[in-house]
Amino acid sequence: MADQFQGTWRSVSCENFEEYMKDLGIGRASRKLGCLAKPTVTISTSGDVITIKIKSIFKNSEISFKLGEEFEETTPDGHKTKSIITLDNDSLVQVLDWNGKETTITRKLEDGKMIVESVVSNVICTRTYERV
Repeated sequence: MADQFQGTWRSVSCENFEEYMKDLGIGRASRKLGCLAKPTVTISTSGDVITIKIKSIFKNSEISFKLGEEFEETTPDGHKTKSIITLDNDSLVQVLDWNGKETTITRKLEDGKMIVESVVSNVICTRTYERV
């Protein structure tokens, strides 16, 4: 399962987030606020259900899902999307349909840190989190 991801993580760096959000069509004001946010992510499991909670000064969000099963989610900026998350080579890989654009969010552990790589079109955003 995804037990290695369980715990609370705080954002320590972010690269190319504004360009990523711009490519998704997110407005300027929300992009600026999103770049200022230093989110805390809490990942927990209960049976075969994984929950990811994201808290920041900008917005809080939460998703609960079972690996390999499609689910609907509302993103922090209010978009409704369909997602599916799988475990692939010890990484949590989330694929979202964002208004006809496919975006992939990969969460992996490296040197005790959680690296979150978000890709849409040719834009890559990388956020690094340390365990709290």
